[in-house]
Amino acid sequence: MRLGIVTPVVNLNPRFDPPPWERDGGIDDVLLVARAAERLGYAWVSCPEHVAIPLDTASARGGRYWDPLSALSFVAAATRTVGLLSHVLVLGYHHPLEVVKRWGTLDVASGGRVILGVGVGSLEAEFELLGAPFAGRGARADDALRAIRASFGVRQPRYEGTHYAFSGFVVDPNGARRHVPIWVGGRTRRSLRRAVELGDGWIPFGLVLDDLRSMLGPGPLADARGARGEAFDVVLAPEPPLDPAGDPEHAGEVVRAYAALGATGLTLRFRHRSRHHYLEQLEAMVRVVGDAGI
Repeated sequence: MRLGIVTPVVNLNPRFDPPPWERDGGIDDVLLVARAAERLGYAWVSCPEHVAIPLDTASARGGRYWDPLSALSFVAAATRTVGLLSHVLVLGYHHPLEVVKRWGTLDVASGGRVILGVGVGSLEAEFELLGAPFAGRGARADDALRAIRASFGVRQPRYEGTHYAFSGFVVDPNGARRHVPIWVGGRTRRSLRRAVELGDGWIPFGLVLDDLRSMLGPGPLADARGARGEAFDVVLAPEPPLDPAGDPEHAGEVVRAYAALGATGLTLRFRHRSRHHYLEQLEAMVRVVGDAGI
């Protein structure tokens, strides 16, 4: 069971009541957490993407979203091994070659540590603000995924699809690897099918255990595992935030429940009241997983 974190400070979600230190935090806090996660063996740190949140939505979604490429570039420069996960990049906001150039540059600079978490997007007002089409975004995202897969790690990419077509251009840098891990986000069966068909893993959000049990039974996931073995990741996000230092028994129960669903990784939030307490939770979670034998 690999562990990653929903990095504090870079996004404030009102549902989880971020404490004052996180609301007032800056890049030094992000790097403190990232270095500690790396030292403890966490596999990735993450950052989400939104450009501008409508006022009538900010009370539910939160208004703070650091730019993921900028934030993770700082992390990359301050660390050596921890993965850099976009959780998630909204495909409809970017041309596929823009994704390849920008995230490929980070992949080169970090020594091949990018994990490209992507999603279709759901905030229509933001699409409209950015001049991106909202209708048909699912099919457009599918084609973008195919185009990114064809182009990552390729200096002279060529692609012809339903929504994107290009050739005769040089893209350099373009990634340290030919095959960057792509995890598809979402909370629907369609997102799981998209992950199986076009990605290397599924990283859903906002789904409780009962929802996940109904979605992770026989079907697309079994087909993916049958075709790829352990190469297909299922990275789940327990809610509410865990308290492994204060209640390790419950945290262990959660880990075992998610492992039983077939999770290969967990992307975690913790209950925390201070920087020091957050670091304690990071360390305690490693012990919990070790004690669970997973």
